[in-house]
Amino acid sequence: MAFAITQNCCNDATCVSVCPVNCIHPTPEEREFAESEMLYIDPKTCIDCGACADACPVEAIFPIQQLTGSDQVYADINAAYYENPTDSGAEERASSAADAGPNLHHWDPPVFDRILPPDFRAPRVAVVGTGPAGMYATQDLLLNTNAEVTLVDRLPVAGGLVRYGVAPDHPSTRGVGETFRRLHDHPRTRLYLNLEIGRDVTHEELAEHHDAVIYAVGATEDRWLGIDGEHLKGSISARRFVAWYNGHPDAADDDFDLSSERAVIVGNGNVALDVARILLSDPTELATTDIADHALAALRRSNVREVVLLGRRGPTEAAYTSPELLGLKQFAGVELVLDDHDPAVSDAVRSAGPRDKAALLLDVPHSRIDWSKPPEPGRRIVLRFHSAPTALLGDGEVEAIRVATGQVHTDLRTGMVARAIGYRGAPLPGLPFDERSATLPHDRGRVLDHVGTYVVGWAKRGPSGGIGTNRSDAHETVGTLIADAIDGRLRSPCQGARAFDRLVHRRVPQTVDSRGLAAIERRERDGGLAEGRPRVKLASVDELLATARRRRNSYR
Repeated sequence: MAFAITQNCCNDATCVSVCPVNCIHPTPEEREFAESEMLYIDPKTCIDCGACADACPVEAIFPIQQLTGSDQVYADINAAYYENPTDSGAEERASSAADAGPNLHHWDPPVFDRILPPDFRAPRVAVVGTGPAGMYATQDLLLNTNAEVTLVDRLPVAGGLVRYGVAPDHPSTRGVGETFRRLHDHPRTRLYLNLEIGRDVTHEELAEHHDAVIYAVGATEDRWLGIDGEHLKGSISARRFVAWYNGHPDAADDDFDLSSERAVIVGNGNVALDVARILLSDPTELATTDIADHALAALRRSNVREVVLLGRRGPTEAAYTSPELLGLKQFAGVELVLDDHDPAVSDAVRSAGPRDKAALLLDVPHSRIDWSKPPEPGRRIVLRFHSAPTALLGDGEVEAIRVATGQVHTDLRTGMVARAIGYRGAPLPGLPFDERSATLPHDRGRVLDHVGTYVVGWAKRGPSGGIGTNRSDAHETVGTLIADAIDGRLRSPCQGARAFDRLVHRRVPQTVDSRGLAAIERRERDGGLAEGRPRVKLASVDELLATARRRRNSYR
C-alpha cells in the first residue's frame, strides 16, 4: 500500500530526507524542484514504511487506501508524475534512484559543503524575521553548528506568513509552524519581538553586536496595475485583504465594503484563489477556523455571491497551482464557471496535454455572461482568461472594471476589485536595494558590499515559491555564511549579547521574549478551546503586548 502526497504539500522536502528508498521527487538536488508545484511519491517504489507521513510538517501524506473524497484524485496525480519516460526530469529521477543502490538509502540531515575545523568559533547571528525563511535559516544554524541566534521581528508575535499568509481554511499548512515553534526557546536562541530594525535599532547597531545578520523580511508592499481609477474606493489590495482576515495587526482596523454582489480579483495565482474562497465560504464553516473575529463578522454580513478571477493570459499559463485549482473545483456549494467570451480559451482547454493544468478545466462548464447585469442566483466563481484590465470606472467608488481582449473592451459591473498580482519588497535603511527586482542584491545570499550581511526568502529571490521553497534557499545562504566564517571574512562584534539586550530594553521596554510569546499562544489557544476553534487570534498590537506582559509576569 503506497503513500501519496496531497494538496497541502509545502515543498519543505523533509519527506525526501527521511525516505529510505528515494521514491519522492523532485528532490532539492534536481532541477525541477525550484519550479515544482508539489512533491510526488512513486507508487511502484514506495515500500509503505510511513516515514514520510510521520515527518511531513503539514500533514499532507496519506496511505492511498485511506484517501477519501476529493483527495482520492491525488493517487493518480502522484502516479502520473512517473508515467512519462520522456519528460524533462525522468532521466534525473532515474539516475537518482540508481545512485541509491539496491539497499535502503539513509538520507542524512542537511550538511554544509565545508567541514567545520576543530578550532571553529561558532558565530553569533541575528536573524531578522520569524517567517518560514528566517526560521529555516535558524534551524540550519542551530542543528548544524553551535551558533547563537538572536531572533528579531517587528511584530509582537512570531510566524510571518505562516501565521498571516495562509488561508484559515488550510489549517494543515500551518502545521509547519509547530516545527519552528520549538526553536523560539532553544537554549542558544534569544527572541526579541516588537523590535523593528531601522526604527528602534539600526542595521549598524545590530551588526556591531553580532558576527553576522540575516535578513528574512519578505515582501511587504503591493504591486500596482498602473491604470486609471485604481485609487477609487472599492479598489483594494489582496495582500491587505489576506492580512485582514488573518488578524494581522497592520490590517486590524481596515474596513472592506462587501456590499457588492460581484467581486473581481485581478490575477489568478494561489492568493487570488484564497481570497475567492474566503469571500464565498459559508461563515458557519469559517467560524470553526482561526479567522479573525472582525473578518468573520464582516463576512456574515457580506452580499458577495460571485467572484470573477481575471487572467491576462490563457488557462495554460495560469499562475495558480493544480492542487489549488482542484480544491476550487471541489468547493462545496460554489459553482466554478469558465467565461466563454473568447474561443481561444476553449481551444486551449480542449488541446491541453494530460499534465497541463488547463486539462483540469475540461469538465468545467462554459458560460457566456452578460456583465451589465447582477450575478445569477447562487454562489459561483468565474474564471475569465485573456482579459487585461485597462481602467476602473466610477464616481468616487468602483462601479465597474474595463477589460480588454485584443481590441474588444468589456465593462464588468462590480463594486469591489482586488489586486492579486504579486507582492513587492521594500528597501531597508542602510542596505542596498535593487529597484527592478525589489530585492537585496546578493551573491548566494551574501549581500553585496556589506560584510557579514545576508538575505533569505522573498527579500532574496522575490515573491515566488511556497513555504518549503525557503528551506533550500536558507540552506544556501547559511552555507555561504559558514564558509565566510571559516575563511575569516566576518568581523568580530564590538559588543556582546548582554550589551545588545541592554540596548534593546533601553530603546523598547515592551519587547516580547519566548515567555511572552508562550503567554500569547496560551491565551489564543485557550480562547479557541472555549469556542471549538484552533485559536482565537489577538489582532492588535496593544492586546498582544498586554497579554505577553500580564501572563509572563504571572509565571515569575
